[in-house]
Amino acid sequence: MRADDLREYTVSELEDHIHDLEENLFSLRMQHGTGQLDNTAKLAQVRKDLARAKTVLREHQLGIRTLAGHN
Repeated sequence: MRADDLREYTVSELEDHIHDLEENLFSLRMQHGTGQLDNTAKLAQVRKDLARAKTVLREHQLGIRTLAGHN
């Protein structure tokens, strides 16, 4: 997901999205650890998506950029 798309989320939606990504990452790590994960590239993609979402949230907290519903 692109950062521009994430900036269209509200703060609560973005926080929910971050929580979902963290749960997904945990699940993928468990699958990888038990040898059940076929596509290991998915781990890297989820980590990048999580970092991107956290960056957008932090930009909003610092007032660098605004999110949807905030001026």
